Amino acid sequence: MWWVSMRPVSELLKGYPRVIELPLEWGDMDAFQHVNNAVYFRWFESARIAYFQDVGLLELMESTGVGPILASTECRFRIPLTYPDTISVGARVPQIGDDRFVMEYLILGHASGKVAANGTGLIVTFDYRDGGKAPLPGDLRERLLAFEGEVGNQPGPMPGRS
Repeated sequence: MWWVSMRPVSELLKGYPRVIELPLEWGDMDAFQHVNNAVYFRWFESARIAYFQDVGLLELMESTGVGPILASTECRFRIPLTYPDTISVGARVPQIGDDRFVMEYLILGHASGKVAANGTGLIVTFDYRDGGKAPLPGDLRERLLAFEGEVGNQPGPMPGRS
């Protein structure tokens, strides 16, 4: 099984230019004695926003009105996480299109040293002033490519899109 690994967390997160570390909270647990599934999406969101801050997307949005909107997201749960533990969440952008990009996430449990979940999010660029979809700003494309290039990723085109 590909998610079972004894490799160090840092090695498993190679290729993810943004990694955040978070403690599991007791309140993250549910009645089934593991972290509630909805919490994983909060962790994806935290990594996504940290990534956006790193590439200056939030400042770009403030100055132009064009910013990200989450169009869809999904998660593949691999192993349950339980309190106490610490997790690392990696975020990267493997695909960039004309008006959207895909983010991939990886959640690793430190206690197990294993992949607990992986997921994706489709981010569409949205003009918040006009209230509609907008082309991906060229400056943002360059920032994403540069940020991904720092770890050796080369984002490819969107399937079925340019």
